[in-house]
Amino acid sequence: MSQSDTVYDALNQAILSGHYRPGAKLSEPVIAEEMGLSRAPVREAIRRLQERGMVSHAPNQGVRVASPTLDDYLSLLEVREGLEGMATAMAAHAMTDRQLEELAELVEEHGRMLRDDPQGPYLQASRDEDFHVQIACASGNPVLIHLLCEDFYPRLKLCRLQHQGVPGRGLAAWQEHRRILAALQDRDAEVAELMMRRHIRAARAALLAARSGRA
Repeated sequence: MSQSDTVYDALNQAILSGHYRPGAKLSEPVIAEEMGLSRAPVREAIRRLQERGMVSHAPNQGVRVASPTLDDYLSLLEVREGLEGMATAMAAHAMTDRQLEELAELVEEHGRMLRDDPQGPYLQASRDEDFHVQIACASGNPVLIHLLCEDFYPRLKLCRLQHQGVPGRGLAAWQEHRRILAALQDRDAEVAELMMRRHIRAARAALLAARSGRA
């Protein structure tokens, strides 16, 4: 792994963990000093983050963590419906029996957490614990996997950091995940894609309804 890769991974994780909040300034010389590196790999890492929409550069303001608007969030969800619908249809054919078993175990574990706190958020801390990441990776299409896991999901997580979740949506999302899982277990690509698309539409509708209620 190159130095710029190391810096990129560290900064990306710091942003997604909330260490650098939306709008926070990223100082190239400070980061270089903290990591004991020259400014060149830091500059390259920041450039890559900017290409992926994770940071932005403005005159006289420097580089800051992106602060996605609600419209940005809703636009991402529109695109997400198509990409994840496609990935889910592919996964229905490509997933091994073992992958399906592991996904079922993951959904059950999420259910136990949500039953303890029905109004709480649906937390999926790591990639290995993320229902959507597991399906994307099981699609078998490297282009789609890269688009979703490397470019899309980090931006989506940044939107979630910027915009508070909808109370009670976690339990509803889990129930929708169960329907998607059932279609995958049946190897029914058409129904699996439909269930995923409905799931993402429901998330978007819940977000819009919550924001309208606060207006």
